[in-house]
Amino acid sequence: MGYTVVTNNVLCRDRFQGEYDVVYNEDWSYLDVLYQVRDLVQKGAILITHPMAGSLKPNQTPFRSVVIGTFTMEDKEPWEDIMLMENSIESCQKFLRGRPLPDYAENIKKDFRTLDLSFIEGAMARAFRCPGITE
Repeated sequence: MGYTVVTNNVLCRDRFQGEYDVVYNEDWSYLDVLYQVRDLVQKGAILITHPMAGSLKPNQTPFRSVVIGTFTMEDKEPWEDIMLMENSIESCQKFLRGRPLPDYAENIKKDFRTLDLSFIEGAMARAFRCPGITE
């Protein structure tokens, strides 16, 4: 079983590199990360963490990290993850249409990177405690 962290957050890249596969690009937007995850899910990966986990909306934070698995689980249909990704992309686009992401100062971006890392660590801790998912 393998796991991949797809992210535009350097803190997540640094934290998980070496422990998991990491797909990272600092130039990706939140939406770009979702597109990358969707493409991997369409090729057979499954979602380990929710693509829009956390309390921050796409028009509030520039950073997003999602964990996917390169294995199959019983009782999970691949179309469920594909539909979740499509719905997440659509939701993200709606948020950004209504109110685009501000151009934050670097100190604020640092805070958002830290929050994203915290969200993904918490989501992974919960996911790995679920039956059927093991590290």
